[in-house]
Amino acid sequence: MDLPWGVLIIYAALAVWAGLLIDGWRRGAFRYFLGFGVLLLLALNVRYFIEGTSGAIPFFIGIYDVLDNLGLSESDTVAAMASCPDNVCSVWGDRFAQHPAWGVAFYDRFVNGPGLRNGLLYGHIAFNSVTFVLMHWQLARPGSGDDRRRGRHRLVGRITFTTLTIGTLCAVILASEHGSISEYGGNLAMTGFWFMSLCVYTCAVMGVVAARRSDAAAHRIWMIRFVGSMWGSFWLFRVMLFVLDPLLRNYNAAAILICIWFSAPLGIAIAEWARHRFSSGRRRVPAVGLQRA
Repeated sequence: MDLPWGVLIIYAALAVWAGLLIDGWRRGAFRYFLGFGVLLLLALNVRYFIEGTSGAIPFFIGIYDVLDNLGLSESDTVAAMASCPDNVCSVWGDRFAQHPAWGVAFYDRFVNGPGLRNGLLYGHIAFNSVTFVLMHWQLARPGSGDDRRRGRHRLVGRITFTTLTIGTLCAVILASEHGSISEYGGNLAMTGFWFMSLCVYTCAVMGVVAARRSDAAAHRIWMIRFVGSMWGSFWLFRVMLFVLDPLLRNYNAAAILICIWFSAPLGIAIAEWARHRFSSGRRRVPAVGLQRA
């Protein structure tokens, strides 16, 4: 079979991204790391609208297949891995006979599932992607300065909160079906995804409340936490799963449950750490959201 060059390019991109993180840590400035993360997110998510779930999901599972199969033979059986007919659930084809069990379930649910479920997935991906881009725009352009700049900040903030609300609602509805999916972790996965959504949305709502009170300091704090929760829910979730999946492959759903429950809180914690670190030094982390004039 031909090599899945797209997956190999993602591996190379992750290596570059890790280098940007190290460089950012040394310089105390993470602009390029954050920007690259936004572009990489868009590269992964746009695939769903170009190739559909039947193309994008096997690509996503293929990113995890290599490490998950490391050291396994075709005859080995592990609790957190499964097979799919003709290996259609992964871009690696017959190279790997086993795949993450959550990935096999993910493929089956959306490629062979009802149209409404797919519509919710596309809605979640589209609106959360827009939210992810806009929140960084807000981060780079806080609502201070002249009336025009403050008005623009409020408008973009309202759009961001609207897209977040729609994306989160899609995620909550999708998660309500997870109780019967043992590969995800059953009811623990369902409540875990609801908890993840609660972490994200609570930070955003608290930021909006602070803005409506004209409390710029509190608004700034909550919106930085919101950005952290979004990074945690998307990127920390996927990076943690990339590392934990092969380590915990003998325990069904253990890796994905850890990621579901801990990625958003960890993102908030990292954002809070960054806020204290850079606010107390020469650099300040700007506000994000719906700051009032």
